Amino acid sequence: MFETTIAGSLPKPSWLAEPNKLWAPWQLAADELAHGKADATLVWVKEQELAGIDIVTDGEQSRQHFVHGFLEQVDGIDFANKVKMGIRNNRYDAMVPTVVGPLRLKGRVHQTEARLARAATRQRLKFTLPGPMTIVDTIADRYYGDKVAMAMAFARVLNEEALALQRDGVDVIQFDEPAFNVYMSEVAGWGIDALHRCIAGLTCTTAVHICYGYGIAANVAWKKTLGGEWRQYEEIFPALNASRIGQVSLECVASRVPLDLLRLLPDKTVQAGVIDVANNAIESAASVADTIGRLLDYIPKARLIASTNCGMAPMPREIALAKLQALGKGARLARERYV
Repeated sequence: MFETTIAGSLPKPSWLAEPNKLWAPWQLAADELAHGKADATLVWVKEQELAGIDIVTDGEQSRQHFVHGFLEQVDGIDFANKVKMGIRNNRYDAMVPTVVGPLRLKGRVHQTEARLARAATRQRLKFTLPGPMTIVDTIADRYYGDKVAMAMAFARVLNEEALALQRDGVDVIQFDEPAFNVYMSEVAGWGIDALHRCIAGLTCTTAVHICYGYGIAANVAWKKTLGGEWRQYEEIFPALNASRIGQVSLECVASRVPLDLLRLLPDKTVQAGVIDVANNAIESAASVADTIGRLLDYIPKARLIASTNCGMAPMPREIALAKLQALGKGARLARERYV
């Protein structure tokens, strides 16, 4: 009961990248950078094990950003001449690369860190990839001229890497789609089809992560505009429940998401966020167990995995570690309480 995992990302050590930042500049270069990424991956795999996390990740230690870390290994993208673009429906601006030609993988994207993490742990291993809708919302286009066509092209290369990750021994492949909570009407229209293209041929567990974003200022400000109830999930869960995706990772704790919306996922395993990533307060084991208990009104025990609301990349390292420990302890307490 109540296995634990995290949404995906963890803070990078200060010797690897500037702390407490998204898009954090690397502190190392060349071979030292490669060694630093590997060292940080091993550190966080072990920290997750020690904290009692059942399904561990690489912590995205080898990626500067959860989307662009993948795009850097795709041909047909111009990174040399980035342009300013509003993303997530103009919630904030970002400097983004541009698609200028057919999309093809240059080679393996995450082989090194996936195999390293696989060899370092006996725990189940989850690996995260950006979803197609979120990618097309985070990149400019001067080639396809149609975002659905471009999303399907990205889905094809994502599938190529996902199949390789499965061969590397990854147990769960998760596609991160925060854009699903922004462009809700397009999820059933083409978002699910793009995800299905991503998972074609996979036999491992598949998941999609949909939250309200990192605990950064732009996201916090956006959440204040969403009213007393955040009902975006209501519009997309029926399509997700009918999809071939195995698990749905979502935000629950310290938000205004009505928990009864979880009843719209009767056929899915739910990675429910019970750890808030939008502030630095450390949850107690009791509060985590309490949240799990509330979720049991809407999700059967056998389909509930306790997770974080979102990634913890911009968070202070010591805070993230304490939150991991709270997650592990809280799940253990919940197993005692809700036998």
